[in-house]
Amino acid sequence: MGRIDKGVNCSVVGCSEKAIRSISSEDASQAKLNIGDAKRAYLCKTHYKELKKHLRKDRRLQKWRWNQ
Repeated sequence: MGRIDKGVNCSVVGCSEKAIRSISSEDASQAKLNIGDAKRAYLCKTHYKELKKHLRKDRRLQKWRWNQ
């Protein structure tokens, strides 16, 4: 049983919703989410959606750079 199953809240400053995903702090910092000084970031549904959008753009740009 992990922390999400136990009911941890979202790690983003100012959010108090229940977390659905756990990601590394490095990925959260790349997506410019303010999580403080934690090793793991626990994200709610809305913040996870923002993370996916931002990382998708970064990965697409990085893929284009490698193919040239």
